[in-house]
Amino acid sequence: MDDVSTIKRIFDVPEYQKNKYDLDVALAHRVKGTWEKISSTQYIDNINKVARSLIGYGIKKGDKIGLISSNRMEWCILDQAIMKVGGITVPVYPTISHDDYKYIFNHSEIRLCFVGDKNIYSKVEKVKTETPYLEAIYSFDQDGKMPYLEDFIQKYDSLTLQKDVDSMAESIKEDDIATLLYTSGTTGTPKGVVLTHKNILSNALASAPRVLEIEHTTALSFLPLCHIYERTVNLCYQVLGCGVYFAKSTETISQDAQDAHPHIMMVVPRVMERVYAKIMAKGEALKGIKKLIFFWAVREGKRFEPYHNNWFYRIRLALARKLVFNKWKEALGGKLEIIISGSSCLDPRLSRLFCATGMILNEGYGLTETSPIVSTNVYPNGGLRIGSIGRPLENLDVKIADDGEILVKGPSVMNGYYKDPERTAEVIDKNGYFHTGDIGHITDGFLYITDRKKEMFKTSGGKYITPQPMENRLGQSRFIEQAMVVGNGKQHPGVIIEPDMTELKAWCMLKGIDTSDVKTMLENTQVQSLYKKEINEVNKNLGGWEKIKRFRLVPDTWTVEGGDITPTLKLKRRRLMERYANLIAQMYSDEDNNL
Repeated sequence: MDDVSTIKRIFDVPEYQKNKYDLDVALAHRVKGTWEKISSTQYIDNINKVARSLIGYGIKKGDKIGLISSNRMEWCILDQAIMKVGGITVPVYPTISHDDYKYIFNHSEIRLCFVGDKNIYSKVEKVKTETPYLEAIYSFDQDGKMPYLEDFIQKYDSLTLQKDVDSMAESIKEDDIATLLYTSGTTGTPKGVVLTHKNILSNALASAPRVLEIEHTTALSFLPLCHIYERTVNLCYQVLGCGVYFAKSTETISQDAQDAHPHIMMVVPRVMERVYAKIMAKGEALKGIKKLIFFWAVREGKRFEPYHNNWFYRIRLALARKLVFNKWKEALGGKLEIIISGSSCLDPRLSRLFCATGMILNEGYGLTETSPIVSTNVYPNGGLRIGSIGRPLENLDVKIADDGEILVKGPSVMNGYYKDPERTAEVIDKNGYFHTGDIGHITDGFLYITDRKKEMFKTSGGKYITPQPMENRLGQSRFIEQAMVVGNGKQHPGVIIEPDMTELKAWCMLKGIDTSDVKTMLENTQVQSLYKKEINEVNKNLGGWEKIKRFRLVPDTWTVEGGDITPTLKLKRRRLMERYANLIAQMYSDEDNNL
């Protein structure tokens, strides 16, 4: 990481990458099953082509431009081009509601919008008459009569405009606004987080030294680029000379990893819980000695202790890797070394198990308002403490307030919420510290989260419950898609469960249970007993006051589009609590289905 001092604006990163690494594959994504790839030189050429077109269209410094797409090369190219001409990128999640689209477009005053495909185009077109600032929509894909990116370039690009692009780029300072990010949030109206070039770059450049071992390798990217987590990390990849392969979705990770052979990828806990559940399902399907060996290896893996495994354990671990774990690694391309989990808390057992396989599963912590990374574990130099969220970045001042809240100060802390000084003042104090809303402590330089201030609740006995770790454990069951722990003011916690219908129906068919009517299936006594068993497995590791005593299975699917979960797969608790208010009340009034 030499000469990074030359990187002052986000659009300096591709030039740095070309000068130092000149990659044959800088970015890649699938197009109808085939990988389309571009080099470092092509990346820059495409950025300039779009930048000239934006100037030709009439984009001025400070104009807001919407960007709505799944992860693909065009996303990165547009993002860089927008910022290079002084525009402000407003990334929007493709799956949000009509009302959220309308709110974001009007609040940010988006002038021009680029979308990934026909479906997103249709969604944006429906709000166009309600968004007076929006002038035009262009799609990356060519499908039907809708205008698409190549139309835009052909109409407005001219090589004579390159000098204007260069002049505009030269005028942009590190403190200029790069992007507005609307937090999906678990409650309330989206807030527009204002981040500058300095905010994001300071975070990316401070984070990159922690993963230097991936320099000039390959990364797999599948978390949404419209979230600052994956966006900042992608800049880290580019600075370190990694070729970035964009997976089609979280459902195609294994298939895409087989082609990309990544050394690193970012995840959220729910992704790892799903991977774990699928692996366990395959283990359950084994017979005889193979099944015994599989579950012996899993038990050994969950005993892994970084840096403190004795010689006898290391021998057993080497055998477990040879017989079982190496197959897991091969299923993810064979070269995966680092997995970093963020967004919500990770079950330590999963971290131990995947570290034991040789794929180091680190946990980190951050928020959109901090660009986002605050701390992260890393394996080298004793930098991994399972159960912690790692050591804070060196350029941040992280401290614990008198009430236990984690406070953060530094160059990556946002400028504020767009057009919202009151909400800004609520979270950034007069000394410049951002109040995260999370409760934690620092021990031996490692940061720990003990409670989520906004999510914890109290039982009638006065005991505090932190639901997310319990939900994460439940989510490791192959029969549970989502779970929401409830019980504020009640004697014991309960849980509302969205079953994994694919796994459940397969199990029911083996048991001879009729699956034609979902409601009847969920009420079946064998199905109820199955979920009691799954919940009691989680209860074994909980304190007496935490044990889940009541549950309900719901036939609904919790989706981003329906407003039930955020795009980063967090539960929207207020929404779900309102949706299931009557069911929860009934659950606590009935004596049936108690554990």
